[in-house]
Amino acid sequence: MMLKKLPAAVAFATLAVASQSALAQVKIGVVSSATGPTALVGIPQKNTVPLLPTKIGDLTVEYIALDDASDPTASVTAVKKLISEQNVDAIIGPSGSPNAMGVIQFVAEAGVPLLAPVGTAAVVTPMDDKKKWVFKTTQNDDIIASALVEHMVKSGVKTVGFIGTGDPYGENWHKVFSALAEKNGLKVTANERFQRSDTSVTGQSLKLLSARPDAVLVAAPGGPSVLPQTTLHDQGYKGRVYQTHGAALPDFLKLGGKKIEGTVLAASLMLVLPEIADSNPSKKVASDYIGAYEKLHGSKPATFGANVYDAGLLLQQAIPLAAKTAKPGTKEFRAALRDSLEQTRELVGTQGVYNMSSGDHSGFDERGRVMIAVKDGGWTLAK
Repeated sequence: MMLKKLPAAVAFATLAVASQSALAQVKIGVVSSATGPTALVGIPQKNTVPLLPTKIGDLTVEYIALDDASDPTASVTAVKKLISEQNVDAIIGPSGSPNAMGVIQFVAEAGVPLLAPVGTAAVVTPMDDKKKWVFKTTQNDDIIASALVEHMVKSGVKTVGFIGTGDPYGENWHKVFSALAEKNGLKVTANERFQRSDTSVTGQSLKLLSARPDAVLVAAPGGPSVLPQTTLHDQGYKGRVYQTHGAALPDFLKLGGKKIEGTVLAASLMLVLPEIADSNPSKKVASDYIGAYEKLHGSKPATFGANVYDAGLLLQQAIPLAAKTAKPGTKEFRAALRDSLEQTRELVGTQGVYNMSSGDHSGFDERGRVMIAVKDGGWTLAK
């Protein structure tokens, strides 16, 4: 099936994880990009669905999972399908930032909470009447960017070249990073964009090289994060390359090989779990998730899968509270669920601790990041 035909299709591949019994009291939709350009993000998210709780308190939970093939239009079709045909109480997804941005108005109109496991903070900021229905299970860009800027300053970096995806992920990263850079005395000397599906960024990288920056920041999620860096390496760039948490996946190491050695990023403690102190509350949660994922799939999960797992933890805490107000399957329950999610306090997840509020629907603080470097083909805490 061609990608352009997907939005018109209704026969999405459905993954029935929990019991298919009509007696399921809570229905949760999941939209992931298990195929297409964002598949390296979407596959671990889809694979995490079987690990989500199928019983919360006295309520049984059913998950209806759809693949949008990385296409934002198909994401909208999937979300509409889940709302109109399945009467879901909440939705986890989609995988991509453009996909998530495109479905916000539809979940808001239907009054269905959306737990978005995406990178861009634009899905929850600035807060408004539509975005109040969205909760983000990844670190906001500013939390990651501030750590990168701090490392750059300490390392003596004065000038930085920027290259990001030409979508909400890359655009918001440039906005947040450039503001922090200016505030801390760093000069952004080049600003380039590319598409996730591009197979070459030669022109953009040559422009970066001509600006002769001390360091380059690549802002891209999943597999596309590799191409700009390997291209710069092949063209002889000798400066340090920084990445966002979008590069925090095993395939970044596999695809980049020796060409990404020395990369610095701020990301989840999951990447360097053996080096994390046992006193860190997220270490046990992350270890349990990784162990369960490995047992089921025979491989370690990327941090993107953990974002879906954390969505399950958030729902596990919020659903019993909402059920005190209304019955699942009703608009009153969905509204109460939204309110309960917003009241989340000190919930320990795989990558940090969530504290939601009416103005903050991500909830992470500095406990949701660590500085990481690529050394000898693996991850290690940055010095």
